[in-house]
Amino acid sequence: MVFKETVHITPFDLDRTLHIYLPDDYDRSGDRYPVMYMFDGHNLFADEDATYGKSWGLADYMDRSRRKMIIVGLECNHEGNKRLEEFSPYDFHDFNGEVIPGRGGVLMEWMTGQLKPLIDRELRTRPQREWTGIGGSSMGGIMALYSIVRHNDIFSRAACLSTAVTLCYSRLKEEIRRAGDLLPDTRVYLSWGSKESGRKPGLVRYTCENLELSHMLTERGADSYPFLLRGGAHCEADWEKQNKRYMDFLWGE
Repeated sequence: MVFKETVHITPFDLDRTLHIYLPDDYDRSGDRYPVMYMFDGHNLFADEDATYGKSWGLADYMDRSRRKMIIVGLECNHEGNKRLEEFSPYDFHDFNGEVIPGRGGVLMEWMTGQLKPLIDRELRTRPQREWTGIGGSSMGGIMALYSIVRHNDIFSRAACLSTAVTLCYSRLKEEIRRAGDLLPDTRVYLSWGSKESGRKPGLVRYTCENLELSHMLTERGADSYPFLLRGGAHCEADWEKQNKRYMDFLWGE
């Protein structure tokens, strides 16, 4: 079951929609469930809500797999470059050379300090770190990677699909360096598609960046799973193909 709720992001003074998936036995079981927080919630579950008319099909996958989990998807800001601002923890230059001021660090302080406690109060969650994950694609992938490092005391698992690492590669590496050792049960899924970067040099660069980040995470004690989707593009249809793969790695088969 998927339902929508409005939440107020206090540091931005903006209302935003949450797209929340509950297991089909939620109303009957009385059980508590792990929680996965994800970005671009409108693109996760229903094609009619998705920006480009195609979702990750995540609700259908969860129902078929019988995986018992709550997924909280935060819709992005659709105004101008606000999505880029909110979903980056660092200032960066976009592909047109425009400076985008990163507000993702502020967003994550709100998510960890206000949103997660709200969800834990209102839903039957397993609030402990070991049962809390985060995920996203593209800019949402940056946020998931940043969060598993910066807020490793809260999140134990991260799905980072088609992460836009090139936009702030050096800052992400510095973030991982500063973090020191990560908690030993940390799991990070990093993926990219072979058709995302245009010509071959772009693919080589994108691959090297993801593998370097994966290596750094492993050096700091995380269990990292780098995955190249052959023929994969930067789109929801190809992220849908990975639902089972990243879920199995992060949460077990």
